[in-house]
Amino acid sequence: SSAKNLFSDSKRRLAERVAVNVNNASSVARQIVRGSKSNEILMQAAKNFAYHESTVDNSIQNLRKMDIIFQHLNYQYEAIQQAAEKLEYVEEQVGAMER
Repeated sequence: SSAKNLFSDSKRRLAERVAVNVNNASSVARQIVRGSKSNEILMQAAKNFAYHESTVDNSIQNLRKMDIIFQHLNYQYEAIQQAAEKLEYVEEQVGAMER
């Protein structure tokens, strides 16, 4: 449950960062059309994009790692459930033997 929340929170933050990059790109396009300081704005946008690109890559890697952790937690949960079921069976058998 907490892994799912962490995973969905990371996905949400990644989507927000992508939206910021798209908005920045549209701002650059508007300024280029206007012709006002387009070189400066283009350079700043390129720097921002490069900065955010590594952040997006790191976020994607973290999401993949969290997905693997989530899968492992599910496997462990299933193993615990199976062990609990077997324990109940063993307890019944021991009770039957004591009678």
